[in-house]
Parts: sequence; C-alpha cells; structure tokens
Amino acid sequence: MQFCFVIPCYNHDVVIKDTVASLCEFQYPIILINDGSQASTRTILENVASEFPLVELIHRSENGGKGAAMQTGLSAAIDMKLTHAIQVDADGQHDLSDIVNFINTAKEQPESLISGQPVYDDSISKGRYYGRYITHFWVGVETLSFKVIDSMCGFRVYPLRAYEKLIQNTTLGNRMDFDIEVMVKLIWQGVKVTFVNTKVHYPEGGLSHFHAFKDNVIITKMHTRLFFGMLIRFPKLLIQKWKKN
Repeated sequence: MQFCFVIPCYNHDVVIKDTVASLCEFQYPIILINDGSQASTRTILENVASEFPLVELIHRSENGGKGAAMQTGLSAAIDMKLTHAIQVDADGQHDLSDIVNFINTAKEQPESLISGQPVYDDSISKGRYYGRYITHFWVGVETLSFKVIDSMCGFRVYPLRAYEKLIQNTTLGNRMDFDIEVMVKLIWQGVKVTFVNTKVHYPEGGLSHFHAFKDNVIITKMHTRLFFGMLIRFPKLLIQKWKKN
C-alpha cells in the first residue's frame, strides 16, 4: 500500500507549515493544493514546498471550492500511482496524532473508505453541531443505512482504485458538498465505510470558508439529487444491504 496526504488550502496560512512538518514524519508524499489563494498565502505555500521535499504543490488558478481542490489532489495521487490518499484539512481542526489509527485501519481494510467520527470539544458552535444531524439523517435515507455516523468530516483515507472507478461514471460537488456526496456515491458503489474516532477542535479565530446560505443551498440541492438517485437504485441498494447482513 502506498499512501499520501492531500491538503486542500484556500487562504489558510497560519498553521499550514506546522501541519506539513507534522505529516513529514510519516514519509509519505504530501499533495498540497493551493485553491486560488491570495498572493501572500501563495508565497507561504511556495516557501513550505521549498522547505519540505515531500510536498508536491499544485496551484489552481482560481478558487473552485474545497471539493474542486480535493478532486485535483486525488487525481494527482492517482497519476502518482498511489493506492490511498489521506485527506487532511489545512486549518488545524484535526488531531494529527490520530493518523496512525487511520493508517492502521486502512491497512486492515484496504478496500474501505476510512472516515473520521468527530469527537468535539467546547469549541464547536451549537448551530454547527446540531446542523450536521440534518445531513446525517438524509445520508441515512440516501444510503438506506443509519450506520453512516458522520458524512461531513474531512479527515479520511480514500481507496484510490474505488475513487477512480467512481469518477469515471459520475460528477461530484466542488464545494462543501463534496465530502458528503463522495461518501454516499462510494456506498452506492458497494464500498464499505469504517469510522475512526478523532478529536476535532475549532481554533479561536480560525478561518472558515463555509457560507451559511450559499453552501446550505448547494447541499440542499445535492440531497435532492441524491434522494432521487437513491430511488432509482432502490432495488440494487436493498440487495446490497441484504447481502451485507
């Protein structure tokens, strides 16, 4: 198994060097995606890439959203002939000490999507905390399974062979809808999802690119598409569910 890290970055420059330095201990390639960041952030990312030889920095000319950046990074990982990509956010939310658990679980289940099950501290807002349950409910409906504990955590290990097969047959969201949609569609494809507990902290003064109105509209439209997609696949999903049980 050949792992890499994929980090989408849009104007997150406060902790990115520390994040990359911590990841270097694993000696895996680090694919850092500059998603059309401002000039000052671009300079910082270029300095990070110069300092750490493991970093492969890819510049997107325009900001396309987290999902677009992730798709760029995952495609680069596939081109590099890697087998698994570990998604890590650039804003310092994730507890990088949990990466060992993600890697070990992926080695035990190489065909599965390994996803974080967030354990929040007091830094999460109540609106963000309870709002996630709306999406979790709809994902349960769309996958015919309420075993999907969390579909929004951006701390994951993607099996790239399954992901490559997926993108040959469908399109995925370019913004905050990506994490949800790719999980649902991988489940439709028959990929098992395994969850790993991971601590999540929202740093004080941290930069969030989630736009309450715009992104919620996009996510609502996505759930509408996925719901009708589930109806079309309903017999197949029932058979799939029956075989697993």
